[in-house]
Amino acid sequence: MKHITKTYGALVANNSIDLTLQKGEILAVVGENGAGKSTLMKILYGLEAYDSGEILINGEPRKFRSPHDAIDSGIGMVQQHFMLFPPFTAAENIVYGHEPKRKGILFNRAEASDKVKELCKRYGMYIDPNVKVADCPVGLQQRIEILKVLYQGVEIIIFDEPSAVLTPQEVKELLKTIKDLKQAGKSIILITHKLSEVMAVADRVMVMRLGQLIKTMPIGETSIEEMSFLMVGHKLETRKIKKIEQGSAVLKVEHLTLAGTGERNTLDDVNLFVRRGEIVGIAGVSGNGQSELIQCLTGILKFQAGSVIINDQDVSNRSVQEIRDSGCACIPEDRYYWGNAAEATLVENAIMSHYKKSNLMRYGIFHKKNTRKFANDCMAEFDVRYSSDRQATQELSGGNVQKLIVAREISQHSPFLIAAEPTRGIDIGAIDFIHGKLLEKREKGDGILLISSELTEIFALSDRIYVMYEGKIAGEFSREEATSDKVGLVMMGGNLNG
Repeated sequence: MKHITKTYGALVANNSIDLTLQKGEILAVVGENGAGKSTLMKILYGLEAYDSGEILINGEPRKFRSPHDAIDSGIGMVQQHFMLFPPFTAAENIVYGHEPKRKGILFNRAEASDKVKELCKRYGMYIDPNVKVADCPVGLQQRIEILKVLYQGVEIIIFDEPSAVLTPQEVKELLKTIKDLKQAGKSIILITHKLSEVMAVADRVMVMRLGQLIKTMPIGETSIEEMSFLMVGHKLETRKIKKIEQGSAVLKVEHLTLAGTGERNTLDDVNLFVRRGEIVGIAGVSGNGQSELIQCLTGILKFQAGSVIINDQDVSNRSVQEIRDSGCACIPEDRYYWGNAAEATLVENAIMSHYKKSNLMRYGIFHKKNTRKFANDCMAEFDVRYSSDRQATQELSGGNVQKLIVAREISQHSPFLIAAEPTRGIDIGAIDFIHGKLLEKREKGDGILLISSELTEIFALSDRIYVMYEGKIAGEFSREEATSDKVGLVMMGGNLNG
């Protein structure tokens, strides 16, 4: 890619970017949210048109108007959010769009299964062709996604945040797969926020910041510290968790049970507590009841048995507003689905859940000057980057939307905070900042329930850790007891006692 430039109005997303990928090479592309790396990959995969520049494949100029054009030129992409059909089998998903036919019209299942077995053997990525995607754990679903891309016959594979939803054991398998694909002659572009993964597999790393290419270097000539510095433009501090005295329980959950669609309960006799001055982490592979637990605690779902006590008030099956009024704030796990109104302005999103405060609204009428000041102060404190507080939230990058939501919820100054995936999909600088704010809240004597699919985040912040598996609390660890291997084993349903 030569001198690629892409603008959105006054915003320069890519400013004359050069990217070179060698055959059989793993190139990592890193940078903060809004650095322009996703835009660059969308251009390479035919999802976005660029303003100026040139793309050459094997020395030949190419112009991509769609992903079909990119695939025809040998470029495939493993998306962060898998593009699979859960009711279909692995084989049906892998050959979708290029199905083998009988008599020219009928889908040949036997041949599809054979082709998938052959593909698995060639790349050492084994899976049952007849298993339904809905029955596969996340790690196997990702393997199906990779095999689907390989079935298209591509030579260049873009991995977009591939380890975001995997257990530690699955991450090890993924990194091995990426190395094996390199050995098979494939060329890999790896987009990730996890610099340890860059060090583990990449040959070269390309650092971007604010739409600019900062530096490209061999992995043997750099370090996590240097990459962090180049990404954010300043040195990140090493955080030490202060030991503080913990108070009484600000959250008590006892025997919480939520019925499922079949015989098994979605939440099954869940017991946990969070004390004042404590961060309690909940680890688990996505889909093991964490989302439903959050919804029960915040009043979105009504549960069949058990109790929830927040700040010494029984809020079991109360309304969302009553639970908020008891002293609970919540950073939701999905910033788009639960966390904001995409078409509303930044000011309107910033004052959600604050709007009843007397300085912002009286007699049902907003105080415009005060609401704008409150919103702008919040966004300034949390370094939300925007052009106007009247612009729609959907115009911000994902990382800036996340910082806006975190700012809004921490500014509640509530004694209890649910922080669900507080740093999902954001860069190392923003992660460091948000972690600092969560620790500040802990030091003020507030309690935090941290739900995260990032084990490094759980380990970095938590005083205690619960592990959820199939709707149950499957294990509990102190900070001192917890290791990646132990917690990862319990996350997969294993037993530490053999």
